[in-house]
Amino acid sequence: MERLRGLNFGGWFSQIDAIKEKNPEKFPGIDTHMETFVGEYDFKQQRTWGFNHIRIPIDSYLFFDENEKPLESRFKNLDNAVKWAGSSGLSLIIDLHECPGHDFAEAANIAVQKLFIDPQYLKKTQIIWSYIAERYGSEKHIFFEVLNEPVAPTAQQWNDIKDQLCKTIRKYAPARPIIVGSNMWNWPSTYKDLTPVQSDNVMYSFHFYEPILFTHQFAPWMKEVEVQVKRAYPGDFGNGLTRKYGYRESAGIWNRDRFLKEITPVAEFGNKYNVPLICDEFGVYAPVPLQSQKLWLSDLLSVLMELNISYSYWNYKNLDFGIISTGEKLHEILPQYDNPDRINCDVLSILKAH
Repeated sequence: MERLRGLNFGGWFSQIDAIKEKNPEKFPGIDTHMETFVGEYDFKQQRTWGFNHIRIPIDSYLFFDENEKPLESRFKNLDNAVKWAGSSGLSLIIDLHECPGHDFAEAANIAVQKLFIDPQYLKKTQIIWSYIAERYGSEKHIFFEVLNEPVAPTAQQWNDIKDQLCKTIRKYAPARPIIVGSNMWNWPSTYKDLTPVQSDNVMYSFHFYEPILFTHQFAPWMKEVEVQVKRAYPGDFGNGLTRKYGYRESAGIWNRDRFLKEITPVAEFGNKYNVPLICDEFGVYAPVPLQSQKLWLSDLLSVLMELNISYSYWNYKNLDFGIISTGEKLHEILPQYDNPDRINCDVLSILKAH
């Protein structure tokens, strides 16, 4: 398989509430946003920049009603994405970013997500995947990503759920690649407990925002006091912080060698089962000093290249991590966007080189 290199189109069909929060006065409404936020030009631009795929996160509630009936008027927008990717020579990952009973963004605030304890939510998600896989399963440039950033109480619970969801997708899309990640927000450290899917043509994903004390410093949605400290990369991040179910993050010294060490469990999984790998989310909160951002990104991308791991950068446009930032009041005066197209050319150049 060709190594995938590309960007996320987050905020188009997912996390639209976060887009609205950035500029509520000018938010045009959900449907108009879905029709206008991204267009065919944006797909062609990815190919012009040298990328070969796009990852599109989708929130199920935007495309299905409470009874899992598809909202056809909105699926026309996803149809366009599939068409534009194909005509631009791009592969397209359809990522189920949120599903009934699971929201990665709320995982830290909910004791246990319903997907892992109530069978009706698994059934709802299977209905959703049945429809999506059947609708796009014949498109040869499509990948299906089972679920974004699962946060289950135990690895076994996630292993059981992902196996059932993969069987559902396979039933309706027998020839398309499926992407599966590990538990706990797709952390590399949880790969030791991930079981391989009993199917061919499966790619395995992880996300990388470590050290989160650096990549998310002062991000308003992060409530931990340890994140409210200015930090540079590379550096020593002390004791880190404790997250859900007692998992610890960010402790110690972080540099390129540490990146290689942390990603090694994923690489070992790939070698053991002879499967392709992708880091399909990584990035730094836009207000973090740009020089440190560039060092972090260069080190991480060089490790991914060394290990022949594919990547999808977070994010193409807005959502506080964008290559492009438009209409985000919080980031209006950031120097990296001080050009007519509001493109972070420094970060884009590093991505294009890897």
